[in-house]
Amino acid sequence: MSRHALTAIAVAVLAVVFGWILFIGLPRWSGARPPQTTNGRATTTAPTPSTQASGARKITATLYYVSNDGLMLTGATRDVPFADGVALQARAIIEAQLAPPAAPLVSAIPAETKLRDVFVTERGDAFVDLSSEVSTRHSGGSLNEILTIYTIVDALTVNLPAIARVQILVDGKEVETLAGHVDLRHPLAKSLQWVAHDTH
Repeated sequence: MSRHALTAIAVAVLAVVFGWILFIGLPRWSGARPPQTTNGRATTTAPTPSTQASGARKITATLYYVSNDGLMLTGATRDVPFADGVALQARAIIEAQLAPPAAPLVSAIPAETKLRDVFVTERGDAFVDLSSEVSTRHSGGSLNEILTIYTIVDALTVNLPAIARVQILVDGKEVETLAGHVDLRHPLAKSLQWVAHDTH
């Protein structure tokens, strides 16, 4: 066999070895993996449990319900979804407050009342816009009206230090009262005189 033929065979063998190292050996040694595919399409890896859990964060908040004697409010600690920002957290707290409570707790807020929106100003005034049921379905009476109002006011001012006062709106509008007794034409500050000291 001629020298040229031997040289050509050697070059061919080296090319095969080099190709194996470059395209097969190195990916194996370096731990490389081909992308996962579904029906021929590449898919990304699912998030780790810690990433998924970030959407399920909770805070502990104090919500308010009518006391057993019907004369005051009583606080109950509950887990509320965490939200990023004061206004969003205020919304989460009010939505939890509006949810029907488990017996024997009784809500001071009329049934079917819905949260329309929450606004928070830079100086710490929150505006809670509720649906008309908060007024049209109210049982009436000055004490019941006070308990309804301070359920909302204290739920925000107690749990969110950034909120100093709360004004209740109905269907997006300022109202004089809910049931004829408490002036709602301006924001109200926290008042714990209507709250019993026991918590659940």
